[in-house]
Amino acid sequence: MTVRFALLGAGRIGKVHARAVGSNPQAKLVAVADAFEKAATELATAYGAEVRTIDAIEKSGDIDAVIICTPTDTHADLIERFAKAGKAIFCEKPIDLNVERVEKCLAVVEKTKATLMVGFNRRFDPHFAAVRKAIDDGAIGTVEMVTITSRDPGAPPVDYIKRSGGIFRDMTIHDFDMARFLLGEEPVAVSAHASVLVDKKIGEAGDFDSVSVILETASGKQAVISNSRRATYGYDQRIEVHGSKGMVAAENQRPVSIELANEKGYTRPPLHDFFMTRYLDAYAIEIASFIVAATKGTKATPSGADGLVALKLADAALKSATTGKTVRLDK
Repeated sequence: MTVRFALLGAGRIGKVHARAVGSNPQAKLVAVADAFEKAATELATAYGAEVRTIDAIEKSGDIDAVIICTPTDTHADLIERFAKAGKAIFCEKPIDLNVERVEKCLAVVEKTKATLMVGFNRRFDPHFAAVRKAIDDGAIGTVEMVTITSRDPGAPPVDYIKRSGGIFRDMTIHDFDMARFLLGEEPVAVSAHASVLVDKKIGEAGDFDSVSVILETASGKQAVISNSRRATYGYDQRIEVHGSKGMVAAENQRPVSIELANEKGYTRPPLHDFFMTRYLDAYAIEIASFIVAATKGTKATPSGADGLVALKLADAALKSATTGKTVRLDK
């Protein structure tokens, strides 16, 4: 069965998902919608799709599933619309910036029995998935501590910062999901510290650009997250899991994995320059997983509930960073 997709949003992440759909033999991009007609037309033309309005897509009988890549404040409304329309839904994170709004949206998804996957693509990265497999295979014993480093090569425009929901909801939210994925237990306490070290304009916009977070589970397992909006050496993405019998880690990836040795010493090529290339395989595997859920009726993972938990952790981290106190989620 071929799943017929409509893409809502033809921006940067929309192009990434269009490529993932276009490369999958079980998928076909049928329609593209975007507020900017030129962007929609260019992307639709590249993949042999049509430009349609969201209203038209909602009523289209030749659309099985939608990929939502529109601004965050539209996500929940669109999920509800397409759940009621009987379409399978893939939505970029977050569902919304407000926990109560997310809960109401998920109630609609539950009532309509719609398929919903939330875009935490890093679970599908082959390197990070191999770390999870090593844990499942018992290679490092019982998980005790997780360390996640995630640093962007450069800060986004301040206009984006102002509508992003802040670094914890926009950037660290991926790491909250990854921490849960690796810990195997739910965090019950969050301690966070946040600073403005990269760009004072980010601080003037009410956000941070450099944060550290410690998550703790009921059994005492810990996850430490380090985020920065600036890494002069490239897109820094590393994880390490320490257990009772050993350690497993996924190091940074490069477009070309070679090492050169000469009289000047040992050198390696630069890191990937951002998520579009670093997680290319993850996006393709993610869409393939969504297709399985949409066609076979299996549970889509990460689910809407996963998105809700990650948002609650983000809110707790912001509260901790601004109050200087540990925030507990089990009280």
